Amino acid sequence: MNNKQDKNFLYLNNVRKVYPDNKTKSDNIVLNDIDLSVRKGEFCTVVGPSGCGKSTLLRLILGQESANSGIVHLNNQEIGIPCSRRGIVYQNYSLFPHKTVFENVMAHYKFNNNFFKRWSNPAEYNRAKEEAMHYIERVKLKGSENKYPEELSGGMRQRAAIAQSLIAKPEILLMDEPFSALDPGTREDLQIFTKDIWEENNMTIFFVSHDLEESLFLGTRILVISQHYEHPDSCPNACKKEDHGFGSLIVADHDISDYNNKESAKFGQMIEKIRVEGLDPEIKQRIEDFNLMHKDSYRD
Repeated sequence: MNNKQDKNFLYLNNVRKVYPDNKTKSDNIVLNDIDLSVRKGEFCTVVGPSGCGKSTLLRLILGQESANSGIVHLNNQEIGIPCSRRGIVYQNYSLFPHKTVFENVMAHYKFNNNFFKRWSNPAEYNRAKEEAMHYIERVKLKGSENKYPEELSGGMRQRAAIAQSLIAKPEILLMDEPFSALDPGTREDLQIFTKDIWEENNMTIFFVSHDLEESLFLGTRILVISQHYEHPDSCPNACKKEDHGFGSLIVADHDISDYNNKESAKFGQMIEKIRVEGLDPEIKQRIEDFNLMHKDSYRD
């Protein structure tokens, strides 16, 4: 077994995920032979073509779904279902419409502390209230804690959802295209805000996005997942645009910790490099040519 399993706290080895296709009565391979080793505190952005399995990867890490084969380990223990009590939180941005910002955050406090009944005593409630208000203030919603979701802008609702996630004190925060519906100005503000929250809380973040500029700016590491590659068992006469059906792989893995300047030449060059490595269906790399340059990247 690869020695990276002992060194890094999240470890995937030979992970395969297949969904049955009821129409064709065959298997649809989404992810195949995923090898990934991640250190605590990394900000991993995940990019790839539509349908390549980015969200599936997050659900496997969460424990919401199980791999058909391979292992998914957190702190050298197999991830089970569900995983919220193991310190992994999937941020889904769903606020209860009938609850205020404060009540929404308090609801997550109760859930993550297994406190489903009425408050047992005033001291417990006051501790929870103090913690909820701390995170509400941290996400810049102080003064709006008594507003309902319909009274908030899109950016404010996203901040409220982030406060919900933070009160769970996650080791790993999973974010699946969280800013896709926002206007450019609000989106850029939340990108900077998310980086600040990550630095302050020492979390590991997985952030899925179709926006390459956003992904490169936010992350310390970028994972490119794609079904567009040349598989050794592919038919040699197949059309170059066709996919072979062997499932997606991690086709590139880069350290991007120093890609913070969106205006720099190397920033733009990396964006184009990523497009070539996994996003263009007409460009298919051979497996042995995958650009797995990150120090923790491996293929078993």
